[in-house]
Amino acid sequence: QVQLVETGGGLVQAGSSLRLSCTASGRTVSTSTMGWFRQAPGKEREFEAAISWRAGNTYYANPVKGRFTISRDNAKNTVYLQIDSLKPEDTAVYYCAASRPYRLGMTPGRADDYDVWGQGTQVTVSS
Repeated sequence: QVQLVETGGGLVQAGSSLRLSCTASGRTVSTSTMGWFRQAPGKEREFEAAISWRAGNTYYANPVKGRFTISRDNAKNTVYLQIDSLKPEDTAVYYCAASRPYRLGMTPGRADDYDVWGQGTQVTVSS
């Protein structure tokens, strides 16, 4: 059974940083494209960042470029999302997702291209 577990969320002040972790079991993160999405109250789930399995290419939503950094630790089978200069509008539940292993031709920003999701971790940014 494949599981993704996100940790690292919490209540933080604007301007601070957080590192979210997504640890996989039953699947190797280096063989899947891994993505981070978030869902704010009353809004749809939105793509934030992804890292491809093939060459480790990274992809970011335009609004978060320069503040969000996705990375992968193959030895720990974990993907990270570093968020700097947090803003109140970053408040959301953050979800980790994994594609099928060795999947080609996917669109990293499209939620339907991922087949496994974590339960999410809440990030709340106070002003």
